[in-house]
Order: sequence, then structure tokens, then C-alpha cells
Amino acid sequence: MFQNNIHTRVRYVFLITLIIFIFIIARVFYIQVFQYDDLNKLAESLWSRNLPITADRGVITDRNGKELATNITTTSLVLIPNQIKNKDEVSSQLAAILGVSKKDMDKHVNKKTSIERVHPEGRQLDYETAEKIDNLKLDGVYLVKESKRYYPYGNLLSHVLGYVGIDNQGLSGIELEYDKYLTGSDGAIKYFSDGKGNKLELTEVYEKPQAGVNIALTIDLDIQQAIERELDNVVSKYSPEHALIIAMNPKTGEILGMSSRPNFDPNHYEKYDNETINRNLPIWMTYEPGSTFKIITLTASIEEQTINLFEDQFTDGGSITVEGARIKCWKAGGHGTQTFLQVVENSCNPGFVVMGQKLGKTKLYEYIHKFGFGVKTGIDLNGESSGILFKEENVGPVELATTSFGQGISVTPIHLGV
Repeated sequence: MFQNNIHTRVRYVFLITLIIFIFIIARVFYIQVFQYDDLNKLAESLWSRNLPITADRGVITDRNGKELATNITTTSLVLIPNQIKNKDEVSSQLAAILGVSKKDMDKHVNKKTSIERVHPEGRQLDYETAEKIDNLKLDGVYLVKESKRYYPYGNLLSHVLGYVGIDNQGLSGIELEYDKYLTGSDGAIKYFSDGKGNKLELTEVYEKPQAGVNIALTIDLDIQQAIERELDNVVSKYSPEHALIIAMNPKTGEILGMSSRPNFDPNHYEKYDNETINRNLPIWMTYEPGSTFKIITLTASIEEQTINLFEDQFTDGGSITVEGARIKCWKAGGHGTQTFLQVVENSCNPGFVVMGQKLGKTKLYEYIHKFGFGVKTGIDLNGESSGILFKEENVGPVELATTSFGQGISVTPIHLGV
């Protein structure tokens, strides 16, 4: 009886030990197989440090491969606070070179972090400043290469290209619209340190940055340069509040050149006010199209066969009255009796009012919308305006009359282009 109890206890102890052993093996297997990557990264983060290397943004070219936006290499200051031995002295020396107060530099030098990027005073340093820092040979003070956006033609195409911030992020224009494609993957110089942050004598690992995707525009640089010259001539001669030019391929709708004044140099965008750098006039500015809009009324009238250009006639006495509103022709006394082809040739407002009346507001607005007015064109640039049209339900006889010859509504220059 006593022996049976001993055997039973031994079996229980063996079974419990076996279960514990199996649990330990299962746990080790789970850690080694399923948690290895996460735990390895966590351990690596405790003893490895990365000095960042920014990637080049993708290059922006014209339709013929000529570079409109590219990159240059600059140097930036990075600190490893735990490696700096005499923080007060290092702070004084760096402050003197960078031209900032010691108090401001103390914030960087004494910061409780593994790596401190000195921003903004230590970013994108010129060669002379970087050389002065390098010659100090200070522990914990590093100079790393940093990519900086560069626009070789300065003000040319500035509103279309846009500009980037100090961290190479697109802030307007093509730079903003295609930022996720233009932005590359940053690299790093990885080194190893002990628990106190002191650098270990182990091999450094270089992780190469990956440049962003290059983008080719429909712009033709030769045409664009001609546009810029003519705009400069206009501004020099007439001193207008603003001026703009769009050059487009009428068969495809491709923009071959586009610019406006005032413009800016995206290499130094911080020197300009927000109004100048953020208003791309060809797609943002709205105005009454006037007689340029008459082509819409004419097209709709011909397509709907509400007039015969050669046979139907209209007598212009110099004005037409619609619901008490007198609408004048540009020619005093009018053009007399004329065919509707002559109405077009003479750009006669009263004649176009009659064209609009024959169409009616429903048909006229149907064609206005078909031509894309009242909505954005969808050009791949930020800040586009949709223009302003009367709501069709609010269009009365007077609104129909003025819309027929392009008054009382607003469009953007790009609207009339496409």
C-alpha cells in the first residue's frame, strides 16, 4: 500500500515536470519563430543608432528631358548628446559658428534623446560653415549629407513646379501633387553604442537612400522660356497688376507653357509673401470672359440649328432691351441689318442676346456644362478654381441675355484654354 502511494506520487511529479518542460519548449519555439523579428528589432534599437541620410527627390523634366527641378547635396548637423563630454564648451563653439545664441544651442546639446537633429539652424549648411564644425573634431558632433531641392532656372515655371520645405516635402504645384512619387526612401549610417550611448568599435553599416520617381511634364522648355521673356517685357512696359500666358496644344490639350506675374524663385520661396507663391493665376484667377465666351453661344446655336448663319437676319439699332434692362452694342447706333454671320464678325452683343433667347436657358446651360465651365478642369495642380455660373433655376431673361455674351459669369484662363 505504501509502495503504491510512492509510485503514484512519482508519476504525478514526472507528469507535472513533463508538462512544464513541454510548455518551456513551446514558449521558446514561439519566441524564436514568431517573435524573433520584433524582439530582434527591439534589442537592436537599444544598441544601434542611425545617422540619417536624406534621399534625393525625383527629378522633374520638360517633355524633352531637360531638368527643371533637381537636387544638390548639402550638409546638416546631427548630435549624439550622450557622447558629448563637455556640453557647455561644445554648445558655445557650435553657437558661435552657427550664429545663434548659446541658450538655443544648449537645448540641442542637453536634450535627452539618442540622436538630435539641429533644426533649423543646423540644416543645409554651406561648405564654409560645415568645414569649421568638422575641424573641431568634437565627440558626439556629426555632419551628415542631406539632399536639397534645386531649381536651375530660378523663377521659370515657378507656380507650376511649386516648391518644397526644409524637410524636402512638397508644398505646392507639381511638387505637392506628386509628392508621394517624388519622395524617395531615406538611408542611414548605422553604428553601435553601449548602454550609455558611447560609440562601440564595430563596423558601421551604410543603408543607401533610394531616390524618388522622376516625372516628365508636357512643358516645352523653349516655349516656356519664350513665355517668360514676353511676360517680363509686358511687366517692364506696362507695369500691370498681374499678367499671364498659357500655351496649349489645341489637338491634345497638353500644356506646353504656362506662367504668370508676379512669380517667385522656388529656391528662395521664404523671401516671398504667401499670396505671391500660392496663387497660380492661370488656374486660380477668375474673370468675366466677355466676348471670348460668345463662341459657346455660337456653337450651341449652330449645333441645335436655332439660327442659319447665312440666311437669318438681325437688325441692330445699337441696343436691345430685356425686362427693362438696356444692353448696348459696342458700336454707337448699331450695325443695322445683318446676317448672324455678320453678328459674329461684328461681335454684336444684341445679336448674341437673340441667339441666347432662341436657344433658351436649358439648352445654353447644357452646352456651357459640356464645355466644362462651372467645374474644375482637373489639371494636376493645387489651387484650381471652378469659376462662377448662375444656378440654372435662378436664370431669368436678363441673366440669360448677359450670359449669352459672357457677362455676369466668371471663368479661369485654363477654362477658356481647354
